[in-house]
Amino acid sequence: MRRFLRSGHDPIRERLKRDLFQFNKTVEHGFPHQPSALGYSSFLHLMAIGTRSGAIKLYGAPGVEFMGLHEETNTVMQIHFIPGQCRLVTLLDDNSLHLWTLKQSNSNLSELQEERHFTLRGPPGSPPSATQVTAILAHSSQELLYLGTESGNVFVVEIPSFRVLEDQTICPEVVLQCVPEDYRNRRSLELVEALREHPRNPNQILIGYSRGLIVLWDLINNKATHHFLASQQLENLFWQRNGHQIISCHSDGSYTQWPVSSDDRRPEPLESKVPYGPFPCKAISKIYWQTTKNGLPYIIFQGGMPRASYGDRHSISVVHGNRQTAFDFTSRVIDFFVIANADPFAEFDEPSAMVVLAEEELVVIDLMSPGWPSIQPPYLASLHCSAITCSHHVSNIPLKLWERIISAGNKQNQFSNMPWPIDGGTSKAPDPPQRDLLLTGHEDGTVRFWNASGVCLNLLYKLSTVKVFLTDADPNDNMNQLGEDEWPPLRKVGSFDPYSDDPRLGIQKIFLCKYSGYLAVAGTAGQVLVLELNDEEADQVIDRTEADLLQDQEGYKWKGHERLKTRDGPVRFEPGFQPFVLVQCQPPAVVTSLALHSEWKLVAFGTSHGFGLFDHQQKQLVFVKCTLHPSDQLALEGPLSRVKSLKKSLRQSFRRMRRSRVSTRKLRTAEVQEGISKHDHDALQEIELAPVQRKIEARSAEDSFTGFVRTLYFADTFLRDSSRHTPSLWAGTNGGTVYAFCLRVPPAERRMDEPVRAEQAKEIQLMHRAPVVGIVVLDGQSTPLPEPLEVAHDLSKSPNMQGSHQLLVVSEEQLKVFTLPKVSSKLKLKLTALEGCRVRKVSVANFASCKTEYSENALTVLTNLGDIQIISLPSLKIQVRYPCIRKEDVSGIASCVFTRYGQGFYLISPSEFERFSLSPKWLVEPRCLISVPESTGNSHVHSPSAVENASRKSNKESGWSSGDPHGEEKPPGRLMEHALLNDENVLKEIQSTLESGRGSYSDRNSRKIQVGHRLSNGGAE
Repeated sequence: MRRFLRSGHDPIRERLKRDLFQFNKTVEHGFPHQPSALGYSSFLHLMAIGTRSGAIKLYGAPGVEFMGLHEETNTVMQIHFIPGQCRLVTLLDDNSLHLWTLKQSNSNLSELQEERHFTLRGPPGSPPSATQVTAILAHSSQELLYLGTESGNVFVVEIPSFRVLEDQTICPEVVLQCVPEDYRNRRSLELVEALREHPRNPNQILIGYSRGLIVLWDLINNKATHHFLASQQLENLFWQRNGHQIISCHSDGSYTQWPVSSDDRRPEPLESKVPYGPFPCKAISKIYWQTTKNGLPYIIFQGGMPRASYGDRHSISVVHGNRQTAFDFTSRVIDFFVIANADPFAEFDEPSAMVVLAEEELVVIDLMSPGWPSIQPPYLASLHCSAITCSHHVSNIPLKLWERIISAGNKQNQFSNMPWPIDGGTSKAPDPPQRDLLLTGHEDGTVRFWNASGVCLNLLYKLSTVKVFLTDADPNDNMNQLGEDEWPPLRKVGSFDPYSDDPRLGIQKIFLCKYSGYLAVAGTAGQVLVLELNDEEADQVIDRTEADLLQDQEGYKWKGHERLKTRDGPVRFEPGFQPFVLVQCQPPAVVTSLALHSEWKLVAFGTSHGFGLFDHQQKQLVFVKCTLHPSDQLALEGPLSRVKSLKKSLRQSFRRMRRSRVSTRKLRTAEVQEGISKHDHDALQEIELAPVQRKIEARSAEDSFTGFVRTLYFADTFLRDSSRHTPSLWAGTNGGTVYAFCLRVPPAERRMDEPVRAEQAKEIQLMHRAPVVGIVVLDGQSTPLPEPLEVAHDLSKSPNMQGSHQLLVVSEEQLKVFTLPKVSSKLKLKLTALEGCRVRKVSVANFASCKTEYSENALTVLTNLGDIQIISLPSLKIQVRYPCIRKEDVSGIASCVFTRYGQGFYLISPSEFERFSLSPKWLVEPRCLISVPESTGNSHVHSPSAVENASRKSNKESGWSSGDPHGEEKPPGRLMEHALLNDENVLKEIQSTLESGRGSYSDRNSRKIQVGHRLSNGGAE
């Protein structure tokens, strides 16, 4: 059998690779991009959110998450749960209805599956508006949907079959017969704005038409029992719990109360009020009237603001007795609902919380606590409250540091203590094996610390660097501080704030040492801050040092932004990370690389002009190194100037074309000459044996940004000779240069007395001058050197200092291993020449077997094609390759961050991280079960009624029909597990489908789901 095996094929290694490596997209963290619809089930205690890309996401208790994707990438317009069932109906903007079911799988977990879809169609020749659905009522009979349309018709559809019951259609002509003749002649009904079921009698529904007519319709006798004539255009309706009153809201900013009694079939309004009048107001688009035991109702409505002064505000007002607050949101309100007593026969509503879906965040208001504070959501975090500029992941946080960060965050907390009110379902996911932090840097100068240990990504602590600098904004400004006589009584809520006081505050690099608690952050204007954790509020005097990276070289003039001005004197900081050192790079260019060594108390920083080393214990600059090439004029213009030399760009393009033509001409000449000689002919044949290698043009030293410092790395290794190891600093540039500096760090007892000294020991120039994106030193056993202080905390073995060390340099085009200290080339892997890709991100990860205790270190590499490759160390052999991100998604590739144990995160939208795993041992995924609650007190939901009996009548032959074969039951689609995308063929198939015509968000999402079918929360079945 051995002779049939391919050369180099090792079946034992192949089995081990299956145990070590496995690619899964596991969960999406953050806020859905472009939400468009909101639904809530008081029966299941689940919330559903639909998006413009056709995605639908369900959320319950923390850890309970489901996701589905419609076959069509149309906008989800409405979501309605079927009362008393684990089903919901979605309406898309193409007028199609989709029925989804939460079913229990063989693994005892629930999954969201699309059962059927259906499009309401009219008779031939009818206008589209005749069946354009505008309002949906999911009836408590659990078998009927009432569909209001633009034409004023209300169609009745049986579910789950989606069969139209044509004999029960409520036509506007029939409705008009019951209204006064003067009203009938004055106007048509126009579209159906609202459909509401009577809270006590399921055989009656309320129909609201846009022109202002409201009809109470008897489903048994198929006639109107009451009609209410409003003078203004109708926006929405609401039933009071006892069924004795209805509330309508209108386009002029008013709401009206109407009595419902058997005596008066055409009642006059009890009260009509314009809350923010008397001046013209915007429409009130939705309203709730919630009763309480103390007699004072909660009146909650969206909109209604004075048009002239506050017409641009996105508000929801809450009125309770004499108290009124208009919650002001920074983004458009999509929809909202109120959580109240779910028992339909309870006497009072007793509202507890208001859930608001805005365009950029989810806000939940506690209506039971004084002051109506916000509740911090355990999921759906607004990651992009200020635009994300960088991210940094730290695995396995020590418990002490974790508790101190949480404690600092709790002191910032101004949220309600109310338990999370949306608590449906049960999370079956195991407890996280370790504590992980994801740090995100933002445009407004803040760093947010997220708990990334499990399925829910929630905020632990927020650090702001703004206090260090003088900005135009007054820190004492508070938009929530309103005088007692302010009207309207606006109160800003939510965390989304897309505006930055100064773009120079933006955080570009973050480095956290989890053992010492030191944190280094660097920003857009060349600022580098070193911070330490303090459990108490303190006044800090920040030591300021300037690092001149140009070293007074003549002929260079910075054309970019100025540096940030700092505050004089001590600055008071709240508990948490507090800065004590500021290093200001000159010129104040964006900091492009950062490294912190907490054991040596050193921080290294790099920009497009050079790099430097700072001793934050003695607070002294150790050295600076200018890497600027004479042709790097673009490096002096800065990212905020947005100025580029078109002439220079064209000149460089022509030079590359000329070099390419010259090299091609030389190659042809050589081929002709080699054809003459037999020896040369044989050599040519040898060259042709490797046709897969691409010709890579050497980059010129004149190319711009060659001095751009891409990576910095500290290592204790053999730099001068093989007998003595010393601390060292390595720097890699955009021009393919690696600098190595030998450091002399005084021993601990003389650390404050003697300065740290540095001397350049090596300089390596890569042949093709490709940008250096990663540097790693391997010890005598070919193991990457441990992190600073990791050995001191007994969390890692001491590095092997007996054997010879190796230097791994990762450039965009190849991986190369050098021996130390001679720096002679030992091994290399040409990625660009062989694979046609370029390295964008690289990290060392530890991969552990899920079956044995075996583990190994490997390189995880993300390329510009969006592929992830796992490469063995030190042999540099590609183990596996997985398609992960679309190659067109440049921002997603740029945002990717790897973890130490084979996981990763990347942005699939400005507000969402996709989490993936490369190791079967480290899977963080939703595993949840939805159990149908026992019905308490809503017996009418399940009891047969005349409505149900009527729904079983056979259809009469007429022009109206479903007209859609999709009403037939669909066979279950191919299951695509939420976290176990193992099949490379399936991935390629989905990728090709997506690239042919999907929007960016749906492109990324649909990799996880067999399009339009179901998604499993859990392991493989």
